[in-house]
Amino acid sequence: MEPTADPFDTTPIRTAARLSVAPMMDWTDRHCRYFHRLLSREALLYTEMVTAPALVRGGAVHLLDYDAAEHPVALQLGGSDPAELAAAARMGAAAGYDEINLNVGCPSDRVQSGTFGAVLMKQPQLVADCVAAMQDAVDVEVTVKCRLGVDDQEPTEVLPQFLETVSARGITRFTLHARKAWLKGLSPKENRDIPPLDYDLVHQMKAEFPHLHLSINGGIQTLDAAMPHLERGLDGVMIGRAAYHDPANVLLQADRRIYGTPYQTTAEGAVQAMLPYIEAHLSAGGKLHQVTRHMLGLFTGRPGARIWRRTLSEGVSKPGAGPELVLEALAQVQQSVAGYAAQ
Repeated sequence: MEPTADPFDTTPIRTAARLSVAPMMDWTDRHCRYFHRLLSREALLYTEMVTAPALVRGGAVHLLDYDAAEHPVALQLGGSDPAELAAAARMGAAAGYDEINLNVGCPSDRVQSGTFGAVLMKQPQLVADCVAAMQDAVDVEVTVKCRLGVDDQEPTEVLPQFLETVSARGITRFTLHARKAWLKGLSPKENRDIPPLDYDLVHQMKAEFPHLHLSINGGIQTLDAAMPHLERGLDGVMIGRAAYHDPANVLLQADRRIYGTPYQTTAEGAVQAMLPYIEAHLSAGGKLHQVTRHMLGLFTGRPGARIWRRTLSEGVSKPGAGPELVLEALAQVQQSVAGYAAQ
C-alpha cells in the first residue's frame, strides 16, 4: 500500500522535532520546560507523562498547565483505552499543545499495571486503535514514543511490524528509544542503561520506512553525538537525562548547530531571564525549590558549578528565600570564573 500524503510534513513542529528534550517523570514539569526554553528557542519540549485516566476520570486538569513561552511543546499521554485517550487528547489540544504523544516506552511496574507504556509493544493493534482514536479527536499531530521491543521479543521482527501496523492508521512520526525494555527483572533506571543500544536498527527502520518521520533516543548526551544521526538521515534526535543534568552543553548551541538560527544566550543570561518567572511563581504561592531544582546543572563542567549547586540547595529552605538567593549563587559563579581566569 502506497503511503498517503502526510498533512504534517512541512509543519513547524516537524522542524522543531530535529532536537527534542525527552519526557521525564518528575523532571520535565512546567518550570523545567520554561527554563529550557530560555536556553533554546527552537527545540521541541515534552511534558512529563500524564495519564489519560488522571485527566478524564480524575479531573487533574492542572497537569496541563504550562506557560505560552514553552511553545513548541508536546503533551505525552499514557493509557490504553482508545476512548479515554481520545478524550484526554482533546483536552490537551484544547489547552493548546502543539503535539499529542502516546507513551509506548515506559517500563515501570506502575505503568505496566495500568496496561500502558512499554507493555503495549506486545499489542500493536491496540496501539493502532488508540492513536487512531486520538487522531480522530484532534487536529494537532499525534505521535508515538516506543522501545525497540520488550522482554524476549526480537526487535528486528517486532519493530517493523509495530511501525507498519501503527502507521497504517495514519501516524507518521515516531520516536524510537534504541533499547529493548525488560518488564521483569530490571528497574526503570536499569532499563535506561542495561539493555544494549541498537542505533543501527533505528537507521534501518528509516531505510525501510522512508515516508515516516523517525527520531532516535537513548544514550545520546551531546550535540556532537546527535549530529551524525541527523547526517545519516534520521529526522530527529531526542535527548533526555543529559539535557536535564547539563542543559547548557546540550541546549545553548542547539539553535545555531541544529536549526541554523542565530539565537544564542548564555548560562548567565538564562539565570537573569528566570528571575521574573521566579518572582511570579513565589507571588502565586509557589516554592523556590520547585523552580531552582531544575537549574542545578546549569554550570556543569564550569568553574563555580559546585558552589552554584550548594548555594541553591542549602539556601532554598531558608525563610524568605527568593530571587536574591539565585543572584547570590550567580555572583559566586562569576567570582569563581574570574579567579580561574586569573590563574
